[in-house]
Amino acid sequence: MENEQKQIYIVLSQTGTVLSRLLHTVTKKEFNHSSVSLNRELTRMYSFGRRNAYNPFWAGYVKESPYFGTFKRFPKTNIAVIELQVDAQTYEAVAAHLEEMYTRHKKLRYDILGLLIAAFGIRFKRKNYYYCSDFVKEVLVTNKINGAEQLGKIVHPVDFLSLPGATVVYRGRLCDLSPNIQNSL
Repeated sequence: MENEQKQIYIVLSQTGTVLSRLLHTVTKKEFNHSSVSLNRELTRMYSFGRRNAYNPFWAGYVKESPYFGTFKRFPKTNIAVIELQVDAQTYEAVAAHLEEMYTRHKKLRYDILGLLIAAFGIRFKRKNYYYCSDFVKEVLVTNKINGAEQLGKIVHPVDFLSLPGATVVYRGRLCDLSPNIQNSL
């Protein structure tokens, strides 16, 4: 059981919100948002983003899903799903890390200032402030996921595609990923 392999997923996305379109214009990157999921169906993803699909100014640590929030509002979101193989102990540590952060989600803030400064190649870090890719990197580094320590100081969502052992298991529209998602729209 100890050597059992499990999977965690990094979900890269480009939703179509005003902020994501602005980031796309500035970065010229295919994806400008990243999340972590513990299941391939992406029924629950964790990230830093909008707490309300219609209010970009109320943001922080969020649980995301194709069935509610921003992803439900933008079902034609383009995504890439990256699978990382981990042992059962690491999987459980990542799950505990994500839930522990959720217990204090009201104290965690979206780091718009850090995101803007990062656009100039400068890392600016404050306690309890994250933007999506900064958060995903911290989860990977804290839980000693292979290759995470090699990520740069400033991480863009597309940088996760180059993690050692990363396998892209899906690339396309979120609404095309599963018939269950399609039926819920």
